[in-house]
Amino acid sequence: MYRAIPSWFFDIEGSKPLMLEKNEGINWFPEHLKHGRFEKNIQAAPDWNLSRDRFWATAMPVWKGDKGTVKVVGSYDELYELSGVRLEDYHRPWVDSIEFDIDGEHFKRVDKVLDCWFESGSMPFAQLHYPFENKEKFEKNYPADFIVEYIGQVRAWFYYVHALNTALFCDKAFKNVITTGTLAGNDGRKMSKSLGNYTDPNELMDKFSADALRFQLLSSPVLAGEDFALLDKDVSDTARKLTMIWNVYDFFTMYASVDGWEYEPKFEEVNGEKKIKLEAPEKLENPLDKWIVSRLYQLRNEIDENMRAYNLPSALAEVLPFIDDMSNWFVRRSRRRFYKSEETEDKNEAYATLHYALSYLALIIAPFVPFLAEELWQNMVGVSSVHLQDWPEAGEIDAVLLGKMGRCREIITAGLGLRMERNDEFGQIKVRQPLSRLSYAGEALESFYEQIIAEEVNVKTVENGEELFLDKKLTPELEREGFVRELIRFVQAARKKAGLNVDDRIKLAVSCEVPEEHLETLKSEVLATTFDPKENYSYDEVIKLGGENVTISLEKA
Repeated sequence: MYRAIPSWFFDIEGSKPLMLEKNEGINWFPEHLKHGRFEKNIQAAPDWNLSRDRFWATAMPVWKGDKGTVKVVGSYDELYELSGVRLEDYHRPWVDSIEFDIDGEHFKRVDKVLDCWFESGSMPFAQLHYPFENKEKFEKNYPADFIVEYIGQVRAWFYYVHALNTALFCDKAFKNVITTGTLAGNDGRKMSKSLGNYTDPNELMDKFSADALRFQLLSSPVLAGEDFALLDKDVSDTARKLTMIWNVYDFFTMYASVDGWEYEPKFEEVNGEKKIKLEAPEKLENPLDKWIVSRLYQLRNEIDENMRAYNLPSALAEVLPFIDDMSNWFVRRSRRRFYKSEETEDKNEAYATLHYALSYLALIIAPFVPFLAEELWQNMVGVSSVHLQDWPEAGEIDAVLLGKMGRCREIITAGLGLRMERNDEFGQIKVRQPLSRLSYAGEALESFYEQIIAEEVNVKTVENGEELFLDKKLTPELEREGFVRELIRFVQAARKKAGLNVDDRIKLAVSCEVPEEHLETLKSEVLATTFDPKENYSYDEVIKLGGENVTISLEKA
């Protein structure tokens, strides 16, 4: 049964022009909500029915006189002045009993309570008990820098906060707003306790780390207002990719310990406070070092730009690719620089660059993976906390070098693709098998990049031509070199199984014939001081090489 009852309304229709005007000054993320769902909601909104005929809620502070006069009471003190009554609890039923007279007219409270969204919309000022307390604090911090809630609140909390605060203060209540999507569980349905379709977050954090779960959520579409299924496997993948940072760190510390390389922190005084001064190495000569530092600054700027726009998924989009670049390109291409037994300028530059890259990375990922970043910072710098440092500035980015290195890697990818093609007379050829020649089209690259291409694609020569062509024809000389390359791989694996350190020299014996022209290469690559096919050493194993069983025997020299 429906019947008409007296109700009290908020004049939304009269507020719409101001609400729409102030919405223009709000940065919405995702942006389409600003002139989409939120604006359309304001335009279509009816007047707001503020009153409810309930018991448990905030009593409407409205008293009506027996002659029809309406009195809205603005505070407990004002109510006391009118009635002489103070209460410990101003909810119903106690507040209903308060009555008073004004100029011969008797007033009784209208027995309505407020819609709970009125309280929610009052949050910006009510949380500070404004205007009765914290007046200066509220006015100094209004409007809020940003608020965040899920997509359903566009028509609810975001709307009511905006309606109430524009009416009261003639201004928006928040400068920026992040709208999240809805999280789905392992089965694709909305996360639900009753369905039990998700893994307890504590279990995920214990298994994969709090950082991995945090990064996965911050970088996901759910932070762009879209629905997202949180799968355990995705958190596991993120944890694995973040762990690559520790692979790089372990590599750095292992060789730095061997060579006795140490970081000497520099300090500067800022506003009377002593602070760490993290500086890039001076006069970088090696293009790999220039490249990783430029990539680092590039990442910093991408994070900075997107964070200023409150776009967290885009801010994090290049973090994992950078970590992969640092591990699988910079460190891998620089390995030989660290292997050198003698101290050189290039080796010191490699140490300084990798130390700087790891330290600077800790700074710029600290907001997203706070525990990992803190541990990395302490291990690399060991001064203060990463979370007490200033946001770093970016140095100069060498865009030309970034372009050349990018093109170099594209040529490598294409060359490796040609090696794996089956649609020619040669078919697939293993990467460890050297080939004679690779030709690439377009503008010629410097010899530094061509040397990288030659090593990565494993060809003897790289030349600039009219097309990307790979000569896959094998000569006896190339086959012998390929055989030794495979042997080197097996010896390196045997070294590891034997528990040797990376810088340990070894005595080596193998039961197969090693081409004389490649013997020194074999010894150099596996750090063998002696090579005697007839000896038996403390560690040996049998491997399959060239279709035959080959015994590898070695021990520490």
